[in-house]
Amino acid sequence: MCLIVFDWRPAAAHGPLFTLAANRDEFLRRTAEPMHWWQDAPALLAGRDLAGGGTWLGMTRDGRFAALTNYRAPQSTRPDAPTRGTLVSNWLTRARGATPLDYLNEVAQNGDMYNGFNLLVGDWARRELAWYCNRSPQAPALLAEGTHGISNAVLDTPWPKLVNRRAALADALAGNPLVPLDQLIELMRDTRVARDDELPATGVTLEFERALSAPFIEMPDYGTRGTTALRVCVLANDRDERERLTVQTAERSDDNGSHIIRRPGDYERRFEFDIEA
Repeated sequence: MCLIVFDWRPAAAHGPLFTLAANRDEFLRRTAEPMHWWQDAPALLAGRDLAGGGTWLGMTRDGRFAALTNYRAPQSTRPDAPTRGTLVSNWLTRARGATPLDYLNEVAQNGDMYNGFNLLVGDWARRELAWYCNRSPQAPALLAEGTHGISNAVLDTPWPKLVNRRAALADALAGNPLVPLDQLIELMRDTRVARDDELPATGVTLEFERALSAPFIEMPDYGTRGTTALRVCVLANDRDERERLTVQTAERSDDNGSHIIRRPGDYERRFEFDIEA
């Protein structure tokens, strides 16, 4: 993923606990499978990177979640570094027991071996969400409630596309806390680029900096490959009034699994399930 905006309400007694809209940016030549329940890990719902074997965003039936963005630092990128997508899938396939912060502290012990990344790790049943960036001096930390964003720098770095899409998410939720997933997807499919005086300086050419400043990127060989919308809600069980957590998610991508690219992507998958105790 290269742009994630999300709203986190860990104290919610009813209604949305977590709402997310995210774009995955990648080279068009890199093959991947769309969101699905993995055959070799049946409790895991995610897309799958067929080059590296991991994923960029996923969740499990027991309420665990993770998402990843790359940290843009082309001058320090190593071609021999291990794939970062397994940082997501390792959390989602390990035996339950560790907390999100436990896992990120484990990752941080060897964080320098990877190229730059942001890793968002959660456990909705525990009501815990944590973040770590291996290019930040900040240690892994639990996130307080609020509306946040991650692009290709540290959490909430005020790049134009992060600021305006984070504000758009906050506005949408203010109008309707149960905003339709389709609206969340459309919110992220904004192709407008930032003004030159707003652009960050990340070590790429000005032409690339302009193209990458759009929330939804369209370039000849690189761009936004898919958009994910996700909502976790707190509900009461009709039978005994105990708390129930339900997940709704949708993905719109440019590849239906056949690896024939259609731009802009219009292939959709939707899933809904209750988190298992």
